[in-house]
Amino acid sequence: MSKRPEPKPTTRVRCAIYTRKSTQDGLEQEFNSLDAQRESAEAYIASQKAEGWVCLPERYDDGGFTGGNMDRPALGRLMADIEAGRVDCVVVYKVDRLSRSLIDFARMMELFERKKISFVSVTQQFNTTQSMGRLTLNILLSFAQFEREIISERTRDKIAAARRKGKWSGGRSVLGYDVDPVTKKLVVNPAEAELVREVFRMYLAKRSLMDVVRALNGRGSRTKAVQTRKGVAYGGREWDKPAVLKVLGNILYRGRVRYKVETFPGEHEAIVDESLWTKVHEMLRSNGRAGGMLLRNKYGALLKGLIHCGPCGLAMGHTTSVKDGSRVYRYYVCYKAQKQGWDACPCRSLPAEQIEGFVVEQVKRIGKDPALLSLTLAKCREQMAAQRVAAEGELAGLERELARLHAELGRVAGDAATNAHAAGRLADLHEKVRGAEERAAVLRRQIVDADAGQITKAEVDAALGEFDGVWSRLSPKEQARLMRMLVQRVDYDATKGSVSITFHPLGLRSIGQREHAEVSA
Repeated sequence: MSKRPEPKPTTRVRCAIYTRKSTQDGLEQEFNSLDAQRESAEAYIASQKAEGWVCLPERYDDGGFTGGNMDRPALGRLMADIEAGRVDCVVVYKVDRLSRSLIDFARMMELFERKKISFVSVTQQFNTTQSMGRLTLNILLSFAQFEREIISERTRDKIAAARRKGKWSGGRSVLGYDVDPVTKKLVVNPAEAELVREVFRMYLAKRSLMDVVRALNGRGSRTKAVQTRKGVAYGGREWDKPAVLKVLGNILYRGRVRYKVETFPGEHEAIVDESLWTKVHEMLRSNGRAGGMLLRNKYGALLKGLIHCGPCGLAMGHTTSVKDGSRVYRYYVCYKAQKQGWDACPCRSLPAEQIEGFVVEQVKRIGKDPALLSLTLAKCREQMAAQRVAAEGELAGLERELARLHAELGRVAGDAATNAHAAGRLADLHEKVRGAEERAAVLRRQIVDADAGQITKAEVDAALGEFDGVWSRLSPKEQARLMRMLVQRVDYDATKGSVSITFHPLGLRSIGQREHAEVSA
């Protein structure tokens, strides 16, 4: 009589249950969505007890985390335990609980396959060891990602629809209004509303944003102080011109809401009446606050982007004003004085034509004075040497960083084939190496240019000696272009009554070579 074959011992399958919920709503309940997901997964694992399935006691719960990325603490612990060989099967309630991103899911599946990890969705039966199962999984995940994108579109459409109906769709609290904790609608804050109306009246009376700023700060007034639900405080600071302009331009105060370029009647009460709003905005337009950038660009300032305030070190912007109905006056204004008031900087403003003419005359004068030419040549050489030293210093630091990155690449490359985290780190390292090598190439070119581009006296003579004759034949746009080739920076110091001009060494050289070529031709 033959013996009956003994049953093979059942292989123990250690199952980890992963649960996730996108929001924190309801997580404070005794039995929440995460508990429901885990209960279903535990029941499924119990049904597979004959196959050796056992549920691991560790909980991998991500409450309040999106499935659109892998930046989740419980998922990170799960991946670490898989790497350590403590998990044989991952069980989820639905596929989109693990991930809503095809790319992230593909990376996880690659890791599961390398580690021989089974993956089970309780409500969606498939086997990832078969090609059909993997196809089904990818189809399900495609729909999960599609659903996430649809939700984003619906959210944007909901905001648009709410704005068209005049509803306030959230955001930071606005001076003059509070948010009703129940209805989430804007309600007027009487004290703040009076301050808003006063800002409008003050601008109408003073005709100057800076005067309004001084008046508000002079009496100790501050912008609205708010604390978010996370405890982050903002506002409550001194007034400046952008803050005043933001109040004057806020369409909410007219009882309307804005969506993109359109405005709609709002559900909230208006703070500023139509007459006051119209008068203020007509004055803003007449003072050049509307369409000002087009007006400034129209005149093509010669030193725009080149001239800096000596005491502040900040750039000076180009601006215009119209007097007598048609006469246009151009100025360069220190940004600090423009934003914080004339008392903030001694330089304030200076006529554009005056400083531009002075700089042009100085360039012409240098071209005619041998002593100044020699001084300019020495300064240019000194400048090139300083740039070379700076480039060498930065390059040395980059080369040390590249050596460190290449060493880490060697360590990580060996683990990348079997470790998903290592594969991601490997990609990050390659990206860092690429960026560092590109920057190093730029620095090496700068060093080569500094070595090969030492400007000669003949080149300075050619660039500046012919400047007087060439300048008068150029159009305004060509003059601005030539000035930017010649000059790197202009520093104006009103306290010392001085103007300092820093030349572009390579610009001088290229202009000198061009002049020489034209003469030779």
